[in-house]
Amino acid sequence: MNFPLAARLDEIEPFHVMELLKMAAALEQAGRSVIHMGIGEPDFPAAQPVLDAAAKAIAGGTMRYTHAVGLPALREAIAAHYQQRFGVDVAAERIVITAGASGALLLACAALVGRDDEVLMPDPSYPCNRHFVTAFEGRARLIPSRPAQRFQLSAEMVREHWNPSTRGVLLASPSNPTGTSIATNELRDIAALVRERGGFTVVDEIYQGLSYDAPPFSALSVGEDIIVINSFSKYFNMTGWRLGWLVVPTSMMAAVEKLAQNFFICASTLAQQAALACFTPESMVIFEQRKSEFKRRRDYLVPELQRLGFTIPVLPDGAFYVYADCSRFSGDADAFTRDVLQATGVVMTPGLDFGTQDVERYIRVSYATSMENLQEAVRRLETYLR
Repeated sequence: MNFPLAARLDEIEPFHVMELLKMAAALEQAGRSVIHMGIGEPDFPAAQPVLDAAAKAIAGGTMRYTHAVGLPALREAIAAHYQQRFGVDVAAERIVITAGASGALLLACAALVGRDDEVLMPDPSYPCNRHFVTAFEGRARLIPSRPAQRFQLSAEMVREHWNPSTRGVLLASPSNPTGTSIATNELRDIAALVRERGGFTVVDEIYQGLSYDAPPFSALSVGEDIIVINSFSKYFNMTGWRLGWLVVPTSMMAAVEKLAQNFFICASTLAQQAALACFTPESMVIFEQRKSEFKRRRDYLVPELQRLGFTIPVLPDGAFYVYADCSRFSGDADAFTRDVLQATGVVMTPGLDFGTQDVERYIRVSYATSMENLQEAVRRLETYLR
């Protein structure tokens, strides 16, 4: 029986890369070797102290609901992390533990976005960001952001595109798919401009821990009115645990707590207990070693892609992605990634997933895989391109 579905679904697109993953799975079933450079998931497992903490929590039988905004001890650990790593004082009472960064973005949009409210964000950007805005009947306005802007919004762009329907901006630093960050002064200027207009600034910092070329920085240092989303998935290597957090101004806390109670009851208690171990000195050593390995992979892959003939218009300074221009080889990046997959077994993501700006030129290449896989992928691509 077919039920009528909400009209908003027509405006939410599926991930195009999922079709590539289906193709890749079929190749693997047929016995082909496939190298996955299309998905943004660290190849490192959860750190051993995290696994040990999870086992201890299970043995202790403490798997009851937590408070809707999370375990007090975990909120305090995150607050201490901001002080120690970024020199930012954040009250634990402003931190909400969520079911992944997606849960944090869901809460933020539910609290901030009304029907027909416009939210500015760069094009390219992570597709789920705009789809969450759409799900709450707002309108995501993608602003073409080119290499000269590091694929990010600038204060001037926000000023130019702000209109009576605009309610705020949604940024990501470092960004998926480009791996680029917003310069500190630029972010301050954007926040000041939005503040003057009575709007909100939401910054997705889920790749914040994986910044390679500048001192650690959080948007929270820009002002207490900045709303920040973060996650245990990327830097902390806990993707399947589905745990993240949201930092909001004190004035928003009651509203967000009410929404969290209704949407989730609470985030996974087991994941929260395990995540407490992320902030021990032992764990932090592991995460920093893995961060260094990601940087080593970036420093290998970018020159190799350039040698093969790809154009890298902006060096990625964070995350684990390279946004590469493949127009030398094809005028259709989607068709190019499909052909490369069939010919070489290397999975990459077409720009089509990330917006509308020059998507036929760009592919996203993930280096969240081993150095051995990267070297083999380069060998296969070189053979294919020649």
